[in-house]
Amino acid sequence: MSNSRYELESPFSSEGARLLYITEAQFGEDWHSTLHTHACTELFYCVRGIGEFMLEGRSLPVGSDDLVIVNAGVSHTESSMTANPLEYIVLGVDGLEFRFGENGESFAVLNYRDNRSEIVFFLRTLLREASEQPAQWEQVCQHLLDVLLVKLRRHTRFTMEMSPVKRTNKECAVVRRYIDEHFAESITLDTLAGVVHMNKYYLVHVFNKEYGVSPINYLIERRIRESRYLLENTDLSLSRIAQVLGFSSPSYFSQSFRRLMNQSPLEYRKQYRAARAVPLPAPRAGGPRT
Repeated sequence: MSNSRYELESPFSSEGARLLYITEAQFGEDWHSTLHTHACTELFYCVRGIGEFMLEGRSLPVGSDDLVIVNAGVSHTESSMTANPLEYIVLGVDGLEFRFGENGESFAVLNYRDNRSEIVFFLRTLLREASEQPAQWEQVCQHLLDVLLVKLRRHTRFTMEMSPVKRTNKECAVVRRYIDEHFAESITLDTLAGVVHMNKYYLVHVFNKEYGVSPINYLIERRIRESRYLLENTDLSLSRIAQVLGFSSPSYFSQSFRRLMNQSPLEYRKQYRAARAVPLPAPRAGGPRT
């Protein structure tokens, strides 16, 4: 997966939405994603390709010029067709919440094909500012986001209401994003405290208050979620999976897996594959009973 990500060190905003990061990504053979959530709202603009988003248990196809909006806390993951790889630009935005439709859903897929040139212009300008980082680039990016949001609201056919939301503790959100992106690396509490220049004991306190779990336990949970994908879809040994995901040893990986999943990794793999191998029952004669 080709991925370029740019984070704003000190997001600028007078009121409301704050731009936290900009990412440009393209599907590759090494791309595998599991269901996850973010502490901020994400806006995915599909520049080209064909793929699929899983959002709160719903599978939605996406393609060129689709904009996928996912509120903070909404579980999601994405996949792509290998023959026509998905390529998109993502904006991470804090202090913003969208509601769609009569039921006030917290995610949506909108299409902006008729406004592609205008929308892509702002997104490419955002990427250029973030990659080159000239003077006051963060302030420019924030203003570009403000204009882009107005343009999106102007052109959308959906009822869209935006309102400021309670802001997640910035340092906790940074630590959580760091874990999500570096979970396979060697990470200690000192590492995480250094990322946000915070006392490590205070970090444990505020992170646990914000998310209900300590930073290290969140790291372990993130690794276990990824291990489930590898157990389900590869034949990698437990030793190799433990190594790939940053566990100190295969025994620690197995111990952590059993603690969270109430079964060993091998039992999980065997159970998953057995379930997939079970044929669907034949329909009963006479059709369904009413």
